[in-house]
Amino acid sequence: MGAIPTQRETASHLSGAPPHTAGASAQDLGRAHVALLGSSLAPGAARAMVRAALADWCARGLPGTEQLTEHLAADVLVVVSELVTNAVVHAGTDVEVVCLMEETGTVVVETADHHPSRAPRGGDDETPADPSEYGRGLRLVAALSEAWGITYRPGTKTVWARLPAAGRETAADAGGDAVTAEQIEAYAGREGPWTGHGPDARPWTEAAGEPPADGGCADAADTGLRGLRDREWLGRGALSFLAEASDLLAGQLDEDLVASLTGQLVVPRLADWCGVWLEDESLGRGAWSDEPGTAVGARLARVWHAGEGHIDELRLALEKDPPRARDPWRSGPVGHPWPGDALGTQGAALAYRLVAGGRPLGTLVIGRAGPAGFPDEITGLVEDLSRRVALAIGAARQYARQATISAVLQRGLLPGAVAEIPGVRSALVYEPRDKGGPSGDFYDLFPAGDGRWRFAVGDVQGKGPEAAVVIGLARPWLRLLAREQYGVPDVLDRLNQLLLDDATEAADAAARALVAVGGPPVAPGDGPQTRFLSLLYGELEPFEGGVRCTLASAGHPLPLLLAPDGAVRAVAAPQTLLGVVEDAAYTSETFELRSGETLLCVTDGVTERRSGSRQFDDGDGLAAALAGCAGLDAGLVAERIRRLVHEFGPRPPEDDLALLVLQAE
Repeated sequence: MGAIPTQRETASHLSGAPPHTAGASAQDLGRAHVALLGSSLAPGAARAMVRAALADWCARGLPGTEQLTEHLAADVLVVVSELVTNAVVHAGTDVEVVCLMEETGTVVVETADHHPSRAPRGGDDETPADPSEYGRGLRLVAALSEAWGITYRPGTKTVWARLPAAGRETAADAGGDAVTAEQIEAYAGREGPWTGHGPDARPWTEAAGEPPADGGCADAADTGLRGLRDREWLGRGALSFLAEASDLLAGQLDEDLVASLTGQLVVPRLADWCGVWLEDESLGRGAWSDEPGTAVGARLARVWHAGEGHIDELRLALEKDPPRARDPWRSGPVGHPWPGDALGTQGAALAYRLVAGGRPLGTLVIGRAGPAGFPDEITGLVEDLSRRVALAIGAARQYARQATISAVLQRGLLPGAVAEIPGVRSALVYEPRDKGGPSGDFYDLFPAGDGRWRFAVGDVQGKGPEAAVVIGLARPWLRLLAREQYGVPDVLDRLNQLLLDDATEAADAAARALVAVGGPPVAPGDGPQTRFLSLLYGELEPFEGGVRCTLASAGHPLPLLLAPDGAVRAVAAPQTLLGVVEDAAYTSETFELRSGETLLCVTDGVTERRSGSRQFDDGDGLAAALAGCAGLDAGLVAERIRRLVHEFGPRPPEDDLALLVLQAE
């Protein structure tokens, strides 16, 4: 077919016909459909759906499945991966995927997105630096299909492709230049190109198709055989290699694991050995010294060799001769010295810079023994893989930075230690649901001067950074106002006004920003909303024989008092959340905590713990659980309540948990 049809030509050819009936009249016997979120996980989910559908149709013996070869199944997976990648990356919306099986054995793949004004990527060089992480484009789809096209409907654009059964002509047979007809033919009757999942996944190879175990080059006959295997694999497995590699690398949150997986992807299919250097990106482009063989802030994170006995020697050799300084934006591989002292053979080595998000992250070095070196197809494939590796490393580093920031925030939002109060035993349980991010729950127990102590248990509406802002505002104010001798109700009054003023300032700032850029005025209720805070706040003043407790609950689960005989009662009245009502006037209640009595304060992660339609506190469930703790000391009370909350439902709690136990000695 020569050149790939343009979007306009393809659309006009269809004339609005349903995509799976264009050029075909066969009955659709198998149909699978899935709607996916427009994320990086969509291509993998689409491939999983197609794999399951094909297996199901074959198991049921549907007409047409007798024509379904491994060749055709592999092509279908490649096509669905490219179409979904196009939809997610270039349309930016959710995507619907349909796979159809006709009685002739032809398979039809359709992807529909909701950005009909944005054309799919056609595979031509629209931009000089179009990265491979955006897919290989519709040129590959056209090469594998007998027909393909684009259908526009109101609010939807559907891209479809028809893949013929074995023996039928494809678009590539008609002259497509992205994938040769010989490469397509090589798929026939072959097994899939990948086996295994997770860290143990490896590229598929024939039983006799691996390089020599020692990574060496035997003779010209072996070199010729390797070249034949290269050409065969490039035609059979390389098309889906990058898609499967992307699945393997996606979601890895540790850069060292990414480096390890890279070694397993590259060796032995693409090279005899490889090394992955990771740079300290804080040093930027200065990480490599101008002195040959000298690296600053870079480490050899992974070394992999087809013969495991060579790994230690290879590591020492590579550490002595790291990649040279060069322009990090230069695309493609450059030559790297062959570590002959370690391997005792001759061969070729290439270095690829790993760059993502405008940052140089490291270098991938690969080596292959023998005089033949690397075929151009292999170097191009590794370059595509290196971009995906760089993206995975960048994502892992971004996650690590975010986790570090969250941990620092969390440490700053919570007290380093709770105060010890004379005559009072205390115990605390604090379990944020997101271990790597700021929680919406917080607590504090601190001296307020003059023989008094204050405590707080709070819960901010929302999670993450917004919750951290409120906690970072509230906790210091609670301490400051307490030390300024403000009583419990006065502290709540002032904190309530502070939250309201802060929300008003945020709304004003947002409105000014919109006006400055010519945006529409902010309608009531459309700007930043008041950030609500539920809070249990109290004061403890020990005296001979007990502790005088003054506390107030602002929209918070009420505290419960456990007597030595097992009786339980609430010791505060419900009041309005903080940050809701202007000029709210809060009140407090005072009671005496006598010897052996226990005060339990919790957040709604305890009371609203769910199991199906039931909650933990239904029918005064928390009070009943506390009554069963009579006679236990503070630490055992806290642990028992925590255990009962966890055991209440079959799944882990879906909210943060915080509880504070205060017990008079």
